[in-house]
Amino acid sequence: MCDKARCPWPKTDPLYCAYHDEEWGVPEYDPRALWEKLVLDGFQAGLSWITILRKRDAFRAAFAGFDPEKVARFGDADIERLMNDPGIVRSRAKIVSAVESARITLDLQEKGTNFADFIWAIQGHKPITNHYDWGEIPTETKTSQEMAKLLKSKGYKFCGPVIVYAFMQAVGMVNDHTTACFRHAEIADMAKTR
Repeated sequence: MCDKARCPWPKTDPLYCAYHDEEWGVPEYDPRALWEKLVLDGFQAGLSWITILRKRDAFRAAFAGFDPEKVARFGDADIERLMNDPGIVRSRAKIVSAVESARITLDLQEKGTNFADFIWAIQGHKPITNHYDWGEIPTETKTSQEMAKLLKSKGYKFCGPVIVYAFMQAVGMVNDHTTACFRHAEIADMAKTR
């Protein structure tokens, strides 16, 4: 499965290769999926993405399929349940942040702002195709700094500019597949149709 010319970071791990080949960098406009990825990137803080990817199914089960309406209703008993769930990252601060994040997301929605529109507005709802070689890809940009500031102003946590840039890469706001990677051109073509 890992026999194509691709970005070096998945190496030969089949799960990582599948994520790289099928998900990473694909423009995502579904509000629930965007919120899930933002929460998971927050859980990644201090860890590797492969750790989160291996636990993603457990996270989805623990967090009610990342339905913000359900997660927003989580109370103290749910937080304790999650703290005792060995399938996820058991950080109280990150768990509480995820619940608060669901409430903030619903508040935005009730005020007429769809989470996808909120996220994508920062760059005019258009994906950006970069042309990097391995080693040139930044860990943050001016846009990720602006988005981190915007998210924090709304009350979101675990969303510094580096985490936000990883999120932007994951959800296809930026195409950071290397120019030598087979997915670079495919993702660039997807961006043209938006």
